[in-house]
Amino acid sequence: MINLYPTHIESLSIHKVGNKSKNEGVFFSENPYQLNDEIIGLLKEYFFRPFRDKEENYLRFDDDVDIEFNELYKISSEIFSNPSSIHDNSKKIATHLFEQSNHPHIKPGELYVTYLSDVVLDNTKMDAIGIFKSELKQDFLQFEENGADIDILIKQGININKLDKGCIILNVNKEEGYKLLSIDSNRYDAKYWLENFLNVDALTDETFYTKKYLKFCKDFAKDVVLPAEDKKEEVMFMNRAVNHFAKNDEFEETSFLNEVIDNPDLIPEFKHYKVEKGPKYSIEDVSNFPIANKAVSDARKKIKNVINLDTNVQIKMDFINPESAEKFVEKGWDEERQMYYYLVYFNKEEKN
Repeated sequence: MINLYPTHIESLSIHKVGNKSKNEGVFFSENPYQLNDEIIGLLKEYFFRPFRDKEENYLRFDDDVDIEFNELYKISSEIFSNPSSIHDNSKKIATHLFEQSNHPHIKPGELYVTYLSDVVLDNTKMDAIGIFKSELKQDFLQFEENGADIDILIKQGININKLDKGCIILNVNKEEGYKLLSIDSNRYDAKYWLENFLNVDALTDETFYTKKYLKFCKDFAKDVVLPAEDKKEEVMFMNRAVNHFAKNDEFEETSFLNEVIDNPDLIPEFKHYKVEKGPKYSIEDVSNFPIANKAVSDARKKIKNVINLDTNVQIKMDFINPESAEKFVEKGWDEERQMYYYLVYFNKEEKN
């Protein structure tokens, strides 16, 4: 888990990158920007807020031939080896971005390259490089006294509540292509930032596999358990799956299946579903991996544990105590009404 609250912006270089296909060029700042406390406070919120709000999906630099041929990987390695070189290297980053800006839809904008200290990843402090880009401009009004009147001036600027593009490159896992996070608020040029500029691939660590496997289980519950059983069993399957992940440090598929799947007939269905759908989740050959607790907590928040009935009644299941639903909720069929029913046992009603 990343924590950017204690992070310091040690340096800032700003350049302007145009659209190459429109011959807009690049403007390089000769010197780094002179930071002060006020601007640092605003920039930290502008740069870091999207990463606090976004789910952590870590990436790594990639290349079809060798990681050493990835341009940003090479530049990042130079900066981490010699942080004082960041301004000169920021011009290389701006040039590299300009070379990828050759589609007419790509907007010109300001490029910010920062050296960051005290980034906390899994309780370990480390340095990082921040690369951010602002593209979309907004009109705003500025007021100016003019004698006995007030004039309205129409200006253009960026909205510091919305960063257009950004990445944070962490100084860890150098041999594997570093570890980084990326955001892109504008979807009209998605390949340009992630594929062409950064050239990254998903970092297949314990967080990646924990998230992907639980998402796979969620879809299996919806596509297979629900049609074969009912809504209660769909909810309970995911209940047991999440609890299995929560109480184990290592995932082992055979143990998981024996504990989580109540109906033995569904075990071959699960294995067939994995063969068929596994590549979509990058888990086709995965049956053992360390479990990332943070990813389990995040997944638990997203899983619905409510049965919605067409009689405007909801039954909410408890993920923490699944035995309650197993013991005290029964489903049946009423011949007289020709309707299904749920029978719920309890001792007393809890007061809110």
